[in-house]
Amino acid sequence: MMLGMIVAIVFGPIILAPFGAGYPDLMQKFAIYGIFAIGFNILFGLTGYLSFGHAAFLGVGSYSAVWMFKLLSMNVIPALILAILISGLFALVIGFITLRRSGIYFAILTLAFAQMSYNLAYSVLTPITNGETGLQLLLDDPRILDAPLASGDLPLANLFGLQMNSTYETSFLGMTLYFNAGYYLCGVILLVAFYFAMRIFRSPLGMMLKAIKSNQNRLNYTGVNTRPYTLTAFVISGIYAGLAGGLLACTDPLAGAERMQWTASGEVVLMTILGGAGTLLGPIIGAGAIKYFENIFSAFNESELNAVFSFLPDGLREAVVSVASTFVGEGWQLTLGVLFMLIVIFLPGGLLEGVRRILSLFNRPPGGGMEERSARVKSAA
Repeated sequence: MMLGMIVAIVFGPIILAPFGAGYPDLMQKFAIYGIFAIGFNILFGLTGYLSFGHAAFLGVGSYSAVWMFKLLSMNVIPALILAILISGLFALVIGFITLRRSGIYFAILTLAFAQMSYNLAYSVLTPITNGETGLQLLLDDPRILDAPLASGDLPLANLFGLQMNSTYETSFLGMTLYFNAGYYLCGVILLVAFYFAMRIFRSPLGMMLKAIKSNQNRLNYTGVNTRPYTLTAFVISGIYAGLAGGLLACTDPLAGAERMQWTASGEVVLMTILGGAGTLLGPIIGAGAIKYFENIFSAFNESELNAVFSFLPDGLREAVVSVASTFVGEGWQLTLGVLFMLIVIFLPGGLLEGVRRILSLFNRPPGGGMEERSARVKSAA
């Protein structure tokens, strides 16, 4: 599994190019929101606690990283370290309060804290967050470890001199491939995050979290104090979200309150369920699917649809384009809603379950396994 992840990330630009998703900005989002979804899955898929406020940690991570860029250096390492520390401490405080409840009460509490965080960032803490304008770099920022640029331009985020927007372009089979430094940084961190999640899933802590999800009341009746375990899962999940927020700032040094809205929290819930909650690869697949729909389907317009259906007679083409246009462009979320509904109804285990079903068709023994089933029936008789 780990080897497959490494291959997918290394050859990501080549794999994604035929689908129109091989440009740096979208590939970075695939990796960043994959990290966000992996962390959320530790809390929701593994422990069974549904949070509607995880965007608060995403926003805190972004603000922390941008402040590090403004005060210390444009090197991404200190920014990511601060994003992890601040989001972890914030998650510890929020988790200590909200985990006194479970179920729908926990979900509502996390939503309330996220909305309070959003309103604080938007209007109350404007000296720290710059309100609705968002926190961004300025020419007169101290950046005490960086020398001022001779050109007088704003500096760019870098990794020991390697700028995050550095991109090598080449052609391959008629396609333009983009090998971007920011994408590979996000990809390496995604690999590390995936490895730690895999270790957590297979560790004694992971087994305890699965037991909490299965029947927390029974554990409490046997004398097991489950709160330290759930708080640990919450903090780890918050750190993952803060790391994703820090990476968003590294690829685009700007932090805004909109990253803390409840819609962003709902998006990571959709990612996890769509891909397959409680699995390792599912959240990454779900994050990729939603970001692909958001960036590809939202770019379609009526002229492009007319070109796609140009082979149809005029009257039929106009009717088809009229219907299809409601599912693309500004209406891309309608397509996502239909897809999500179909997944929940027919594939409760998410897209990963669909992949497993397809693979099982090829692994099925000749005769559909009739001999094996008949043998089991005879042995039972």
